[in-house]
Amino acid sequence: MSLAKLVKIASDKSNFLEIKDYIEFCRAWLDFVSTPGKLQAEIVSRNETKYRFLQFKADGSFNVTRPLNYDLLYTSKEAATTTKKFIALLPAIKKSDSPKNRIIVNRSIYTIQQCIGCALDGLPSGKSNNARKINGDLFERLIRLILVDAGIDCTSGVVSIPVEVEGEKAFAMNYQHDLIIKSGAFVKIIGSVKTSSKDRLDKIFVDKFLLTRLTGKEVPHVAIFLNDVQRKGKTPKEYGVNSTFLPGHFKGYTVKLNPLDGVYYFDIRPNMLTGNILKDHIRTFDHFLFGDLWTLLHRSAVVAAIKPKKKEATH
Repeated sequence: MSLAKLVKIASDKSNFLEIKDYIEFCRAWLDFVSTPGKLQAEIVSRNETKYRFLQFKADGSFNVTRPLNYDLLYTSKEAATTTKKFIALLPAIKKSDSPKNRIIVNRSIYTIQQCIGCALDGLPSGKSNNARKINGDLFERLIRLILVDAGIDCTSGVVSIPVEVEGEKAFAMNYQHDLIIKSGAFVKIIGSVKTSSKDRLDKIFVDKFLLTRLTGKEVPHVAIFLNDVQRKGKTPKEYGVNSTFLPGHFKGYTVKLNPLDGVYYFDIRPNMLTGNILKDHIRTFDHFLFGDLWTLLHRSAVVAAIKPKKKEATH
């Protein structure tokens, strides 16, 4: 399959309605980049060598992709077998907890999503904002599809919270969320699903604070991020990675406002594993899917009207 065809598929969200659609694209993309002669270059990051960048040829305007963590990214040969195992795990995820299966979950989702992101990096520079929006929307959808396959009732949309004044409903406040895990009319967990925490961290903490004040109940709030790295350097010889995570902001909100009930990454940064406060609140995604999710579902809930998101444009 040509780069142009792959970019066209990735640019249309209607091509990704089921998990199998994501996996089929993932395999096609990995086959493309592993074929000799398809790429201009593969560039190793100067400061963290586990990260690499792919540079396209003229058919991709010689664009360079986002950083790819080769400790997580499956090869074409690996993906052919592990993605099948990944799909089989989901319906029985509660009974499938093992170190091996946790690795399969984290690496499969990371690989699937990064294949889409890399394909969108082949778009002309004038379409980069649209590409980021598509990539983010498809990541949100992927996480929801995974949870549905795991037997979870979830959606995205607007949570309408009634506000009482002197014991009577006076008005309602609406909050849009990427992930709403529910049980009937009860909202059990609120989630933010983003490819990066950059420019988004503040709102997640504030949303939990406001919902708690409005309802008098602490509805669990979680945040799910793909990664927090971006390319730095002006030329291929200088390319490295920078972190987009703001540890000071995270600690400040956690200590002085309210902690979130879980923050999860696929490509977790070293300081999140060792840093004071960070290591107690940030973990890899497998901890959510295999453990924390089921614990949080037993917490108190809020009765709220849920309105679906307005229909999105597919491209």
